[in-house]
Amino acid sequence: MFETVAARYLGEIEYQLRQIVANHLHDEPGFGVMVRYAMGWVDQYDQPYSHMTGKRLRPMLLLLCNEAAGGDWRRAMPAACAVEMLHNFSLVHDDIQDASELRHGRSTLWKVWGTANAINAGDLMFTLAYAALSDIAPDVSPEQVVDLWRIFNQTNIELTRGQHLDMRFETLDYVTVDQYISMIAGKSAALLAACAQMGSLVAHNDTKRADHYADFGLNLGLAFQIRDDILGIWGSPAVTGKSAATDIISRKKSLPVLFALERSSELREIYKQTSLTDADVIRAVGLLDDCGARDFAREQELKYYDLALAALQQASPVSEARLMLDSFVSFLFSREY
Repeated sequence: MFETVAARYLGEIEYQLRQIVANHLHDEPGFGVMVRYAMGWVDQYDQPYSHMTGKRLRPMLLLLCNEAAGGDWRRAMPAACAVEMLHNFSLVHDDIQDASELRHGRSTLWKVWGTANAINAGDLMFTLAYAALSDIAPDVSPEQVVDLWRIFNQTNIELTRGQHLDMRFETLDYVTVDQYISMIAGKSAALLAACAQMGSLVAHNDTKRADHYADFGLNLGLAFQIRDDILGIWGSPAVTGKSAATDIISRKKSLPVLFALERSSELREIYKQTSLTDADVIRAVGLLDDCGARDFAREQELKYYDLALAALQQASPVSEARLMLDSFVSFLFSREY
């Protein structure tokens, strides 16, 4: 059923995103192409690109929650475009900060045009996100506009807080599980919470109901990131698109690793090494298994998943839209261990 959900929204999302970029950019040589490249519409030579980057999950979630709250999803489209532009801005800057050379199977923006140009293009996309959201004003009350701007601004703070913690954790030998949850709440879950909350608010200016949707999105984001952590170690390369050893070799401080580091001195010694052999990786995974790290992470995923569904139940979504939301959630968690 996810294909039905995507077909309902995706064409209009793409059309409106392209209109925002076209309407606001004076296309100086090499200027607009960087945004279009980051959005997955063109290659580095500004020629049409046949594989869209990303699935536009965040704007779809916003529109779904709008319908579930009894709204007309078309009125929520400016907010949906705003969160998608904001998400892509964050990826451009994250790639620079993490020195990531690839995203979605092709070179990142900074790798093609250099760091300075990529920072500038990211700043432009950040501004376009605000330009998109400003288009919501004619369709909602002044009180709703104020609430939407407040949520959007606070989400930006959470995104940068989460990224700060993620980079800071790379320099620390010890990070607690609670600190990690706080980090992914900002970096991974905050934008999903904003999508659900803003979609509900555009439908009806019922802040209590919108808070339930925010809790739904936040816990959904936490559960999704934890599943990603599990897949990063135990997932099939056919599902994840990378070797199961990648997260160990990079000594990524994911949830199962942090749980095991608290319990295994041998794993701590392995993670202190400057490079890891194949034998080190195999031993590290064995130590994770011995500590019950996978089971712990799975329990945490289920905890936040259940909290998300409980919050959604409290939001009392419209029945037909609830079915579409259920399909959306099932798609998010369709990747098997």
